[in-house]
Amino acid sequence: MIKPQRDLTLRFLAEPQDVNFGGKVHGGAVMKWIDLAAYACSAGWSSCYCVTAYAGGIQFVAPIHVGNLVEVDAKVIYTGNSSMHIALEVNACDPKSLNRRLTTHCIVIMVAVDESGHPVTIPQWEPVTEADKKQHETAIKLMEMRKQIKGEMQIYTQ
Repeated sequence: MIKPQRDLTLRFLAEPQDVNFGGKVHGGAVMKWIDLAAYACSAGWSSCYCVTAYAGGIQFVAPIHVGNLVEVDAKVIYTGNSSMHIALEVNACDPKSLNRRLTTHCIVIMVAVDESGHPVTIPQWEPVTEADKKQHETAIKLMEMRKQIKGEMQIYTQ
């Protein structure tokens, strides 16, 4: 049996069609790249088709320019029965200098599903290093915070 893939990096160049009216890469384009990396990471871990259940805590730290080399790093930091919490970090640089800078980071929760769209059981991930344990604990804390936020957001769904 092949060991599940816990992390991956997508690399590409930011293109002119990705630019917003301000001349920088559009936040929506960055969010699309994040979703693509989260899918590839979760599919690699679960060996299943996966759907996005949640994206949150997205922080746009610095702009991305057309022609920048963009790297979207994704890694599993928590697993449930069918869900995976994926930590994502987007870095960019001028490909001539390779001085990478953080541009965006967030958490995405993906769920493995079967052909009918029903959740399926996935391999469990256990943290080993101290960094892994800290990220795992943070994912658990964030789950509790999302429950509180969901309750507060009820006012907008009525």
